[in-house]
Amino acid sequence: MSDDQEIELTTEDEEPFANPGLPEHEYRLADIDPAVEKATERAISAMFGLAALLMVAFCVAYFTIDRGETFMGYDASNVALGVTLGLGLLLIGLGAIQWAKKLMGDQEIIEYRHTSASSQSDRETVLTDIAAGTEESGFGRRRMIRNSLIGALGALGLPTVVLLRDLGPLPGNSPETTVWARGMRVVQDVTGTPIKPSDMPIGQLVNAEPAVFFPQVGPHGKVIPSQYEGVELQDAKAKAAVILVRMQPDDIHPYPQRRDWGVDGILCFSKICTHLGCPISLWEHDTHNLLCPCHQSTFDLADNGTVVFGPAARSLPQLPIGLDGEGYIIATHGFYEPVGPSFWERG
Repeated sequence: MSDDQEIELTTEDEEPFANPGLPEHEYRLADIDPAVEKATERAISAMFGLAALLMVAFCVAYFTIDRGETFMGYDASNVALGVTLGLGLLLIGLGAIQWAKKLMGDQEIIEYRHTSASSQSDRETVLTDIAAGTEESGFGRRRMIRNSLIGALGALGLPTVVLLRDLGPLPGNSPETTVWARGMRVVQDVTGTPIKPSDMPIGQLVNAEPAVFFPQVGPHGKVIPSQYEGVELQDAKAKAAVILVRMQPDDIHPYPQRRDWGVDGILCFSKICTHLGCPISLWEHDTHNLLCPCHQSTFDLADNGTVVFGPAARSLPQLPIGLDGEGYIIATHGFYEPVGPSFWERG
């Protein structure tokens, strides 16, 4: 029998299995009562509409509830985001289930299995069945349900767009600038201890940050807390992180404009790799090379932080340093170039 020949089952004996018998079809209330049908349609549309409102409420909660606020002992932001998004998804699911159970076509059908290669008539039958299914679902007829479902699914994209905000800083918050400024002390990371040249022997590397991130001792011994805290503190510290290294002064070959950027062989560079922003502190004193642990970009700190190996496209930014009146290391200026990863608009 060719693929183009249709299989026609005209008698019960030709069926692959005997008909087991089906119970008499029971009509649903929505099938026989137009008022019930209309009420069901309104209820389903209300579920979809409420789901859309919950997606909007998710976005409002994201921007209006501060991190750290609590609700019944739990983080209020997490509670609001979880409840609004969870209920929204639940209502979309419940609405789809109710639509399928109470309003879509409810007639039993029998479909026989044919060979894997479909004939032209089979293809036409499939298209006819699809059209019939579309008609039975009422997607074209039931505009209220259709439009409310489209609105709910469209609103579902709002939380997705909003949550993209958590993937990283906004463009305006990129590491174009740091808090470093003239006269700001360079202190040890974690402890905030100021650093003098005598504290650093030849070959040492110190992870450091600006002093403004730590409490300061003001006049009459009064402790002044840092103006940075929370997320703002972590963001600023990540961009301002630096390393101090000490080499033999004769081993350093600075650019002419950088001759006064160090102190007795001590130089200061950004801790952020210019490739993809990984923190760097793998220091080889003998070669004066600083290695990035992520992709092995290598910078020669004795030669102005230039790239000698790896995928990094820019030299490591250098911070000019000097000494204050008490002999502690300070920045004499902020970074003259952006710190952090390179991208197409940076040279």
